[in-house]
Amino acid sequence: MSTSEQGLEAQTVELPAVPLTLEGSAVLHQMFRFRWSLWHALAADERARIATEAQASFSTMEEAGSALFSMFGHKGDILFVHFRDNFEALNQAQLSLNQLELLEYLEPAVSYVSVIELGLYESTVKLYRSLVAQGVEPNSAEWNEVIEEAMNRQREAMHVRLFPQIPEGRYVCFYPMDRKRGELKNWYTLPIEERQRQMDLHGKIGRRYAGKVQQIISGSIGFDDWEWGVDLFADDPVVFKKLIYEMRFDEVSGVFSNFGAFYVGLRCAASELTALLEGTTPKAMPKTRPVPSGRPSRP
Repeated sequence: MSTSEQGLEAQTVELPAVPLTLEGSAVLHQMFRFRWSLWHALAADERARIATEAQASFSTMEEAGSALFSMFGHKGDILFVHFRDNFEALNQAQLSLNQLELLEYLEPAVSYVSVIELGLYESTVKLYRSLVAQGVEPNSAEWNEVIEEAMNRQREAMHVRLFPQIPEGRYVCFYPMDRKRGELKNWYTLPIEERQRQMDLHGKIGRRYAGKVQQIISGSIGFDDWEWGVDLFADDPVVFKKLIYEMRFDEVSGVFSNFGAFYVGLRCAASELTALLEGTTPKAMPKTRPVPSGRPSRP
């Protein structure tokens, strides 16, 4: 078959619908309501003892990849975010928290389980097109071998983004989201090339906020009730409003996305936990590492 004939055949072969993704850290969000009336009924020395125990334990968890936030609004009082290298370690983080006496005064409100995900729409389409142009049958043994080699290279190159530390932004905004699967608008029935085109335009908005906000996308299909969880970290919470509002005007968000509840919190270092439980707003944490810039990942 000539090169021109191969090119013509490649144009007629439908590319596989599923984009490639890379997975990294296991993630757990835990929102609690604090039982303030029970807490205030304790003697001051009892509150101090329980808070000191919790502070020491959470200091260790903080070093392992957990963060604590004082929440705004009625949806909860305290948010714990845990990043761990695997789900066994994530389960241990939850169990360790459960051992604290402080948990007797925390009422679970919401939790969310996910895994950090990097979507690879652009590179997926390029790779699929290249393989089809070479006459490789989709999902054949040869196809799968090439895909796995490419994914291994990507995993190595993206390791820092797949297994990050929790960003040091003063504020967090977390929300779950889906792509629409209704009768009139169904993201998953669009050709992969069209989804890639829309995602590229969607990502350009995020790139304009590099340096102002850090975004971490985690996939939750098969883990929780929504398809993705989104964490935004920034020192100025108004940036959350500006970024999310601007994204409402692009096709991916405006036409094909559904959003769950939004949860906003103020960072509290482990060393500030005792003060938080006595009703004092946490102090800002000192920055210990530079804020990375670059393109936020997109689901």
